[in-house]
Amino acid sequence: MSPLRPTPPASHQPMPRTLVVLAGGIALIEVILSLADWGYIADPTLRSRVLYAGAFWAQMLHGEAPFFSAQPVTMFVTHALLHGSLLHMVMNMAILLALGRFTADRYGAGVVLPIFLLSAIAGGAAFGLLSNGAYPMVGASGAVFGFIGVWSAWDWRRHRRHGVSPAPVARRIAVLVGLNVLLFFGLQGMLAWQAHLGGFLAGLALGFWLEGRLDRLDRGTRAEVRRARHGRDG
Repeated sequence: MSPLRPTPPASHQPMPRTLVVLAGGIALIEVILSLADWGYIADPTLRSRVLYAGAFWAQMLHGEAPFFSAQPVTMFVTHALLHGSLLHMVMNMAILLALGRFTADRYGAGVVLPIFLLSAIAGGAAFGLLSNGAYPMVGASGAVFGFIGVWSAWDWRRHRRHGVSPAPVARRIAVLVGLNVLLFFGLQGMLAWQAHLGGFLAGLALGFWLEGRLDRLDRGTRAEVRRARHGRDG
């Protein structure tokens, strides 16, 4: 097998506006809630009221009455716009901006928001199915793990395309699993690993689909070039 050749860096386009607005909006929400926590806004109960309305409550999928009628549906997305602390938000947004930019450079800026939303929904669904706790779930981690899944699919296909074993990608995923296990116990069970799992699997599926679409487009372009060349030669 030939060694894996480094992939030439993609020419960076400007940061996608969708990504900037998304990360900026999430950051603004957390800043406002943190200011309320610190007493700079006159409502110290703001965070608890917002989380009650926007967090993911698994119990609502099993008969518990919602705060408003649409909440069992809206919480699949709104939970990804809220965080438990400023640090929680900063960590998620740093990864989102980095991998979101990579995703936009490779597949186009138009896929960033759909990947975020679908991964967030998948993360919420996995949490609702696998969690039996009474605590709510917030954070963009499920969506962020979706982008990690997209990146992993690209890296897997990159290894296979060059005839190199994708074992390093599998090891990286195993390390992520191990970190989640350690954090779960380190945080005494207060880690929504279910959302991470759901988001990652959704992102992995989306990544393989996007890579397949690029391959089909590339094959179509090569076929058109061959037809044009044959036409000139004829």
